[in-house]
Amino acid sequence: DAPLSPHTDPKMGREKVLSSASMIASSSIARTDATFGARRSETYARDASAESMKLRLAVKIRDEYGAVKAYAKQENGGAGSARASARSTAAGAAREDEMGEDPRERARAIGDAEKKRKKPSDVAAMIDAIDEDSEDEEAGPVPFGAKAKTSNALATFKGEDAVANLPLSIFGKHANAATGANIARKLASQWPVPEWRAPWKLYRVISGHQGWVRSVAVDPSNEWFVTGSADRTIKVWDLASGSLKLTLTGHIEQVTGLCVSPRHPYMFSCGLDKKVKCWDLEYNKVIRNYHGHLSGVYSIAMHPTLDILMTGGRDSACRVWDMRTKKQVFCLSGHENTVGSILTQDENPQLITGSYDGTVRLWDLAKGKTVETLTYHKKGVRAMVMHKKEFAFVSASADNIKKFSCHGDFMHNMLTQQKAIVNTLAMNDDDVLVSGGDNGSLYFWDYKSGHCFQKQKALVQPGSLEAECGIYASSFDITGSRLITCEADKTIKMWKEDATATPESHPILPFEPPKNIRQGIGAC
Repeated sequence: DAPLSPHTDPKMGREKVLSSASMIASSSIARTDATFGARRSETYARDASAESMKLRLAVKIRDEYGAVKAYAKQENGGAGSARASARSTAAGAAREDEMGEDPRERARAIGDAEKKRKKPSDVAAMIDAIDEDSEDEEAGPVPFGAKAKTSNALATFKGEDAVANLPLSIFGKHANAATGANIARKLASQWPVPEWRAPWKLYRVISGHQGWVRSVAVDPSNEWFVTGSADRTIKVWDLASGSLKLTLTGHIEQVTGLCVSPRHPYMFSCGLDKKVKCWDLEYNKVIRNYHGHLSGVYSIAMHPTLDILMTGGRDSACRVWDMRTKKQVFCLSGHENTVGSILTQDENPQLITGSYDGTVRLWDLAKGKTVETLTYHKKGVRAMVMHKKEFAFVSASADNIKKFSCHGDFMHNMLTQQKAIVNTLAMNDDDVLVSGGDNGSLYFWDYKSGHCFQKQKALVQPGSLEAECGIYASSFDITGSRLITCEADKTIKMWKEDATATPESHPILPFEPPKNIRQGIGAC
């Protein structure tokens, strides 16, 4: 069509525009009819049955008003409400008389309102029916022979009894139930506060080895202790005086593990020469060799009641030996790297191993199979120690020192990171935990709270390099009053508590309880 000129009749122009619009609309309708006309006869009726409506309404009432349904209902037919209605009707009539309205119209309107008030709507009747069903459910069991009404509600609201059904809190039954949120208090306030402990001080340095001192073990009679060194010798020292009593030779490589039997006059040693030896301390000679390891042996432990020996090494296996027959009972495989530490106890699990692959395995010693594998550490586990009273143990790696129950449950981390490769752990009966690192750091911990109350840095022997300050092994004596550390500067250092210290003169390091806790009392 040609555009409208200024001299064109406006009425004619509007007719042309309307005709073109109707043509466009009719063509659009034709296309729509061609596309969807075949399905025009299909109808989708909504399920409008009473049961369906009742179910939808019951769900909506439960979701939106479930928290207040248990409140007392207001009676609409009481005397008070009747008096209020009469007052409002009289006041309305007075206002209408003042405005000059017809009394007959007013009476008709009042009558219609009364009819509406007396006859509830369909939705209101349905809500009343739902309320009656819920009241019947709360009334209790149905008598014998009576027909129980079924409720369409997906879940019943327990009303005021909901407080009694709140889940138990770790701080007691219904903690903070009055708030309706049942929010547990911050765990930091429940964390045990460490008690004051006397600081430990160095009182003796023993020299005698010609290489790194790699291992230590204390005699059960608490009279002497033995150390193994990179100079391939085992030396026996007097615990009271620190003097050398005996030197044993037999290994052709570093001696990495020692164990003294409390039931026999035997001592067991292992080294990087793949050998495990049994020494008779009455004759100071090797009487048995246990052959089987394919590489260096790093750890050794003895069962507290059975005559079996456990060793672990660089072949990623923990081997169980019969002491008397020298036969291998089990070769416990499963670790993917060096087995660096071994723990044994009477109760199951009787064997716990820590490996450089970062895992700790709990073993069933009767079946020779893994019960549970703990993968909480991110770095290699080089040291573990068993608590003497609790059914728990502590494992250490470069990332953190962690406490576990012997069932395999993670308890918590120590509250400070040592920031070193932890080579050794030791614990006494007073719950003092000691960890030694490859950088010479010696940390003293309160076992219960995980707080580090003292930090020491080993000083190297004159003539040694500054880098030779690493601590490889440590052990308390039987009384727990003396600590022995074996270091890379070829010395053995002995520590004891400072008897003159007081809480005022030697306060412990500041204690700050943890804030972010993942498990029962700890974070991974």
